[in-house]
Amino acid sequence: MPEMPDLTVYLEHLEARLLGATLDGVRLGSPFVLRSVTPGVDEVRGLRVQGVRRLAKQIVLELEGDCFMVVHLMISGRLQWRAQGVRKPGRNVLALFDFSTGTLVFTEASRKKRAALRFVRGRTALAALDPGGLEVLQVDLEAFADRLRNANHTLKRALTDQRVLAGIGNAYSDEILLTVGLSPFKRAGALSDEEVERLFAACRSVLTEWTERLRLEAGGRFPAKVTAFHKEMAVHGKYRQPCPRCGSPVQRIVYAENEANYCARCQTDGRLLADRSLSRLLKDNWPKRLEDLE
Repeated sequence: MPEMPDLTVYLEHLEARLLGATLDGVRLGSPFVLRSVTPGVDEVRGLRVQGVRRLAKQIVLELEGDCFMVVHLMISGRLQWRAQGVRKPGRNVLALFDFSTGTLVFTEASRKKRAALRFVRGRTALAALDPGGLEVLQVDLEAFADRLRNANHTLKRALTDQRVLAGIGNAYSDEILLTVGLSPFKRAGALSDEEVERLFAACRSVLTEWTERLRLEAGGRFPAKVTAFHKEMAVHGKYRQPCPRCGSPVQRIVYAENEANYCARCQTDGRLLADRSLSRLLKDNWPKRLEDLE
């Protein structure tokens, strides 16, 4: 799922191409992508783009007439920029937005079709789509600490819950937790003041660093390879590969459709965290420490 760094770069390129442009038309490739009724597609045709912003993990285009186009990419949704009036390119296309400056293509690779498009009118309707998470780059340490400790979650869940913090997902939470050396299963409410301060700094540094990386990678081209997996990442997607800090094999916990990647030596004092499915299957044979894997 695209997260804050990826979305920030998307927004920068969209702003450069769309600010002041007119939305000439919307072509829906899937009847299920549109999750709103009012205003209708015909009502937004001909409106100019007045602003581009992010709302948690959603991309928002502000149109004339107090109308907003809200795109939620979810896990597999992506955006492409094409020449004006391009034909529908491929079966994964959910929608095409024809602007006076070019065509924005909204795709989704997954068959589950979770990505969504909404048109809403008025700032109250837009605010209703905001899950309420804090923007970690826009708040101070006190606000961050207060929100984190009141979450009553594990650190992994607190970092990725859009009602707690906005824009962080599975990938960058793994990188943040390795940077700060904390277990993904540690309770947010149990953090010391020193740990909260280090976590706050790690969130800001990791997100800032990766935004700059992706910005440089894209250059002047519209981002074409938006992914949650990068070879430069330390732990995310690196299961069984050596941790760049200590050389121990990176571990993984799989749950539902998500996973947490971590280094047992750097983050859990050598303890292996229990995977719900495998640990139940193996029971007493489930390894408890890193040494048990040798």
